[in-house]
Amino acid sequence: MWKIHHFDETESTNTLALAGAPGDVFTAGHQSAGRGRLDHRWLSPPGENLMMSAVVDAAGMDAAEVATFPLVVGLSVADALAAHSPGLRLKWPNDIVVAAGRNGLLKLAGVLCERHGDNVVAGIGVNVRQARFPAELAGRATSLRLLGSDASVIDVRDAILASLERFASRWRNEGFAALLPQISRLDALKGHVVSIRRTDGDTAPATGMCGGVADDGALVVGSERIYAGEAHLLSIGRQRTRPA
Repeated sequence: MWKIHHFDETESTNTLALAGAPGDVFTAGHQSAGRGRLDHRWLSPPGENLMMSAVVDAAGMDAAEVATFPLVVGLSVADALAAHSPGLRLKWPNDIVVAAGRNGLLKLAGVLCERHGDNVVAGIGVNVRQARFPAELAGRATSLRLLGSDASVIDVRDAILASLERFASRWRNEGFAALLPQISRLDALKGHVVSIRRTDGDTAPATGMCGGVADDGALVVGSERIYAGEAHLLSIGRQRTRPA
């Protein structure tokens, strides 16, 4: 299914993929303008990590259906990497993480999906061989190498593409609901107190016990459904209370 186009360096594999056709995959050894959700930068030393964008057919699917695709891609990545590092979890809406300490989550991979006409681009970044992170990411990120895996970037690429082909096909043919049980089992936030910023400048984030991912891809926080934002884990397993 996949046709791989590799570049030693490019601004962004997602930008390249916007002009691609279903089945095209764009990878790069280095991105000069890599980006994540909410226009956050994706920083990566040349040659150490996977930077990849795959084009998937979304013809005939409405906006609400396509909005669930980042979780499908996240499931694909977590499934593919389980053989290299067990214990990975999905952090709504687009991160693959590993638990670290009482309230900590370390980011291993991220997803950025963009609709373009009848296609949707699945941008995937995975920390594979990186051993050191800049100060702003230290304590918040990890890599397969730091988790004890000797997997190569090519190993990770091929495993993710095989998994993505399988899960994207089920998503198109059976709908998001068919994949929700597997997504729920990997949910890093369900049952914990979370804070969700809807934008970078959100001064009143939604805070409460997380009930998990709903059947339309929203995150349930207290009695509210959140459809977009950035999640932060506040405490494990119980609602925080204020002192009297």
